[in-house]
Amino acid sequence: MNARILIVEDEEPLTMLLRYNLEAEGYEVDSVARGDEADTRLKEKAPDLVVLDWMLPGLSGIELCRRLRARPETKGLPIIMLTARGEESEKVRGLATGADDYIVKPFSVPELIARVRALLRRANPERVASVLAIGDIELDRDKKRVTRSGRAVDLGPTEYRLLEFLMERPGRVFSREQLLDGVWGSDIYIDERTVDVHIGRLRKAISRGHEADPIRTVRGAGYSLDDRFGRAN
Repeated sequence: MNARILIVEDEEPLTMLLRYNLEAEGYEVDSVARGDEADTRLKEKAPDLVVLDWMLPGLSGIELCRRLRARPETKGLPIIMLTARGEESEKVRGLATGADDYIVKPFSVPELIARVRALLRRANPERVASVLAIGDIELDRDKKRVTRSGRAVDLGPTEYRLLEFLMERPGRVFSREQLLDGVWGSDIYIDERTVDVHIGRLRKAISRGHEADPIRTVRGAGYSLDDRFGRAN
């Protein structure tokens, strides 16, 4: 079962952006624009994680965070606070109220997703698979090892992360720009052709002899890990 995330944010464009990217990661996403409505929703059914804006109509994010921490059923609920307040004193206040993490607007979406993944892994490790497998390829996150049909596959750090990124979302086609953001980070400038170089290295390492190539090139679009590869083996 995929992790469920509740977005509590009154800026509709930001909510739509977060929903799109979180759903693309495979999460089930719900959203609400008012703090008091979120309070009611959370009393009915708690998600696995809340992305909570500081300033909300009806009930502030800070007050909602306090209420969630006061209830036994939501005391350990992972909460990421979003805010335009960047002063250190405000960060301390947000974390002291009970937020697990704090991100200042504007922020990098890949960074937020990385923090979501880290919090979910910490709170619900069973929801984040330690071993990814498709076809005869296995990637062990704990040991940082990749095998194919039992043989070890020697990958550099970038090729490992590139394979992990693709294996997390089999079948989805990523543009070079999306791969740069997801693997290298949006704050690092690297030419898009660098992606082609590392894809080539990954292919050479992962496929030997007559082994099928699991990476699909979509002309004009980008690359994906072929989801048919898993069914064919």
